[in-house]
Amino acid sequence: QVQLVESGGGLVQAGGSLRLSCAASGLTFSLYTMGWFRQAPGKERNIIALINYNGALTYYGDSAKGRFTVSRDNAKNTVYLQMNSLEPEDTAAYYCAATIRRSWPERSRDEYPYWGQGTQVTVSS
Repeated sequence: QVQLVESGGGLVQAGGSLRLSCAASGLTFSLYTMGWFRQAPGKERNIIALINYNGALTYYGDSAKGRFTVSRDNAKNTVYLQMNSLEPEDTAAYYCAATIRRSWPERSRDEYPYWGQGTQVTVSS
């Protein structure tokens, strides 16, 4: 079965950096658009970044622009999210997701059938 496993979350001070990873198995990774979403307590799960199947296209939500970078390594079946200049407002559970849809950018959570279990990022002030 499809598994997406996030790692790299943790506690960091404001202004610091973290690199999240999402390792995929059970699917032909190179065919899938991968997304990073986040959800803070009591809030909706929002889009952070997308990367298309071959890495040629990326999309960032407003909160990520200029600070976060999404990348992928299809040889390792892994997608990454480099997060710099972190702020307390970035505190949330971060999830990776996969879709085989070719529409771009695919921003709807409902179009992603596969999700990881999430990794917690906490930014202290």
